[in-house]
Amino acid sequence: MNKEHSEYLFKSFSFFHPEAPLTESLMAFGFECGDGWFELIKELCEKLKTLNLKVFLVLQVKEKFGGLRFDIGPIETEKADEAFRLIEEAEVKSLTVCEECGKPGKPNKTGWIKTLCDDCRKP
Repeated sequence: MNKEHSEYLFKSFSFFHPEAPLTESLMAFGFECGDGWFELIKELCEKLKTLNLKVFLVLQVKEKFGGLRFDIGPIETEKADEAFRLIEEAEVKSLTVCEECGKPGKPNKTGWIKTLCDDCRKP
């Protein structure tokens, strides 16, 4: 993800800690996905923020097998189910959003799996 989008997310949501040692969080590597998922991640973060979680840390945000992976650390037990529901919803939705441009997309069936629209899939 580009620097502008990454900085926006880091500044807007307190549950990202890119300054943390790698033994505590992998966010020092930034968002390991394309800019097409920026709005999806932003929307997820806004929903998570409304839960007012006191104990919540995002460990890594990346693409894996064509879909978003939003890995978290410790979380308040009382709000965990709702947080996991929101994360799962975004991860499933990522399989329909082009990782590069944000248009409707789909994962390819062979090779390195990546969710792209027809335009971004062209060589």
